[in-house]
Amino acid sequence: MRQEVIANNIANVNTPNFKKSNVEFEEMLAREIYGEEPDGKLKLARTHDKHLPYEPLKFHAEPKIVPDESTVMRVDDNNVDIDIEMASLAKNQLYYNALVTEFSGHVTRMRNAITSNGQ
Repeated sequence: MRQEVIANNIANVNTPNFKKSNVEFEEMLAREIYGEEPDGKLKLARTHDKHLPYEPLKFHAEPKIVPDESTVMRVDDNNVDIDIEMASLAKNQLYYNALVTEFSGHVTRMRNAITSNGQ
């Protein structure tokens, strides 16, 4: 979703009156995991009936596309800064590649554990 929003911002860099958008997700997810004020402490999850009772975690964090009306870059009321958007695009691509590499490594380790027959 973030890649699409950044690409849309870049595509409209010369469109008069266009307002860029951003994707908000990480802060919402942190609030869902850590509570209203993220303090670095994870909420407990009950994994067995004999564990102490807890309140189930209810995740409602979903990415939101939020238009940025706060700035104006040019006289035509467009607020897209191509340098910032290109840097955001590169950052998002690097983050995606890192996640794919880590996930691929995890799958490989799981496959090796399953197929090694205890050796």
